[in-house]
Amino acid sequence: MARKRKFKQSRLYAIVAAAVLVFCAVIQIGQYIPSLGIPSWDELFASAGFSEPSAAPEGELQVHFIDVGNADCILIRQGEASALIDAGERGDGDLILAHLNSLGVSKLDIVIATHPHADHIGAMAEVVNTLPIGKFVMSFMPESETPTTATYLNMLEALDDKQVPVDEASPGAVYELGTARLTVLAPLEESKEENNISVVTRLTFGERSFLFMGDAETEVEKKLLTDGAVLTADVLKVGHHGSSTSSSYAFLQRVSPQYAVIPCGVDNSYDHPSDKVLARLDDLNATIYRADVHGHIVFTTDGKKLDVSTEK
Repeated sequence: MARKRKFKQSRLYAIVAAAVLVFCAVIQIGQYIPSLGIPSWDELFASAGFSEPSAAPEGELQVHFIDVGNADCILIRQGEASALIDAGERGDGDLILAHLNSLGVSKLDIVIATHPHADHIGAMAEVVNTLPIGKFVMSFMPESETPTTATYLNMLEALDDKQVPVDEASPGAVYELGTARLTVLAPLEESKEENNISVVTRLTFGERSFLFMGDAETEVEKKLLTDGAVLTADVLKVGHHGSSTSSSYAFLQRVSPQYAVIPCGVDNSYDHPSDKVLARLDDLNATIYRADVHGHIVFTTDGKKLDVSTEK
């Protein structure tokens, strides 16, 4: 009887070992033969709603939505590390640099220019010329569609003069910021529409997350939804200043934000934000913060607790 039980155990071990070997072989083959369509471990985790674990949070993370009217400028701070996403309009340089100086920011580890519009890169050349930058991340349009505006060319010239390393935004690229992690989600493909080459990023710190949409429109949102990107976020920087060209209901449902931040100017000529977008956010019980109402908006988290303060 004992011999029979031992035989059964041996057979079970052999079956398990064989299954493991076959599975490993399939995964290895899939790495070398992409046409088989076998997902990687990262893809499997992402499809299940998980991402690679980041370092345990240390200290606090702060995200500053700097009030530059109907433009974008976001400062991220974690420990000694700092990142800047966009740089407002031309003429906003003094305001942005004064805000950074007041916080003791003397260098920027990462700078992201979401796309070439002047309300996102207006003061970028001034920032590049003033502060040391570790890495600059941006997207590029097809060569025939490359912008020729003075604002865009001045930014490129400043990057070249200061010899700042430039990365083309690539989905899946991860940038460590202290013990926080900034992951690029888009652009997923080339586009002739400047808004739709926006660099979309998701910031994680402990249990808390932020999603920064630039001016990405519903076309990009649909691609992110079908691509299976992890989009859930406690705080959403609403796309395109709350315009009706962005923030589809299906997309907002997937993100399920607790807070929504809308950079928009007082009595702006675009009528941002759209009443439809505000209604969708309200329906999802998101607390809305607006630059035209609240001024500077700052979120602070230790990786668990999330606090918000406003200038007004």
